[in-house]
Amino acid sequence: MMDIPVVFHFKVEFGPNSHDGSGSFSEQKDNRFQEVSGLTAEITTEEFKEGGLNEYAHKLPTAAKYGNLSLKRGYIVDSKVGKWIRNAVENFKFEPREITVSLLDEESNPLSEWVFSGAYPVKWSLADLKAQENALSIESMELVYKSFRKV
Repeated sequence: MMDIPVVFHFKVEFGPNSHDGSGSFSEQKDNRFQEVSGLTAEITTEEFKEGGLNEYAHKLPTAAKYGNLSLKRGYIVDSKVGKWIRNAVENFKFEPREITVSLLDEESNPLSEWVFSGAYPVKWSLADLKAQENALSIESMELVYKSFRKV
């Protein structure tokens, strides 16, 4: 029987700054997320029509295209990740980082890991504030990156 990993046990780690290698965000509170999405990659193609051939056109691969990495978690007031995002959004100062997303087994050992290179924030949002509801305040962040690889 094939073992299929569960998707609710994972970890997100923010590595050092891609430009100068300065510190990673190793505080445990900064690595806890309730949702990660956007682990997508596709190959774009270009259509090429060959002279005298009318039945079809050749499709040639051109480049890899990646989706944005989206992360969601409960809002943390004093967070290094939050400061990193605010510095980009408020001051337009970008510090690309290497981000690792790990799918974990029951003993918290990595089953699969994906490393996102040159990641930086492009969007941040906070869930609506509603006085009539008793719910967690969820922050969402969206990151772009150069590429990712499975390690």
